Amino acid sequence: MKVDIITRHAVANYGSLLQSYATQKTFGKLGLDAEFINYTRYDERANNLAKTHVKGKKWDKNIFTRTLYTLIQTWNYSHEYKAFEKYRKGFINETDTLYGSIEELIKNPPEADLYCTGSDQIWGKIGTSNYDSAYFLDFVKDKKCISYAASFGKEKIDSNLEENLPTLLEKYSYILVREDSAKNIVKRAGIDNVEQVLDPTFLLSKEEWENLAEKKPKYTNYVLVYQLHNNKKFNKYAKEFAKAHNKKLLRLTPSIYHKARGGKLIYLPTQYEFLSYFKNADYILTDSFHATVFSIMFNKKFKNISPGETSTRITSILKLMRFRG
Repeated sequence: MKVDIITRHAVANYGSLLQSYATQKTFGKLGLDAEFINYTRYDERANNLAKTHVKGKKWDKNIFTRTLYTLIQTWNYSHEYKAFEKYRKGFINETDTLYGSIEELIKNPPEADLYCTGSDQIWGKIGTSNYDSAYFLDFVKDKKCISYAASFGKEKIDSNLEENLPTLLEKYSYILVREDSAKNIVKRAGIDNVEQVLDPTFLLSKEEWENLAEKKPKYTNYVLVYQLHNNKKFNKYAKEFAKAHNKKLLRLTPSIYHKARGGKLIYLPTQYEFLSYFKNADYILTDSFHATVFSIMFNKKFKNISPGETSTRITSILKLMRFRG
């Protein structure tokens, strides 16, 4: 039996890559032939991503700052995406066809017996859209559809999505979401067949992740920072924390400009090296959901810095794991 999965597996993000691997691995254990629908919206591709991100910024109307930002970030995204394309090969299965829009998916849909949405933040704002119906399997006709650990990314959703949610979800036989807030959103839409589940990274054991990790650590005696959001207070705190504990400060990132945030830059490590840095860290400081997951998975001392309105996914997992503070 073949299952096709749609998620944001192709972005330059370690959490996205590793949750995709875990999802595929878990389906495989159930005897299913799993592959990811190779879907990356045109406005989320490396050559367009900077233009997508600059829209709506305060300085969007300033041609100089807009052009400078676009040039620098296009170079940065190009390097990130090329690296992650290499990391995906042989690590997860993808459809041969690359899709860039819901129209292309409808015109030439991938063939499978079962279709799955998730996991991760795929039911909220994507690129320049408030939501993308492709992640609601709008291209699937007369086949069984499920979701696993799907997320809206925050507690409140756009009014347009809220209005259309009952129709978007009516084809799903099972709706499994990642956060309690996502469960509440679905229930408010009048849909009761929804349950909260763990992120797929938790479906693999600690030993399975350790076996994937690079065996020889490059550093010891360090505080590891994995920071997704720009936060000057976080930057300062990380440096002070490492100094107070007499540890090296390592900053793991796919983005070269994070060098300005302080610490030894670990730039674009492989997924195997990524896991090794978490496995061997003395302390972990992060604002990332999946970095929180691997901190828990490897039984590490960690501090989580709230990323603001998207913190619901982190507080939800900490609540499930009965963390306090």
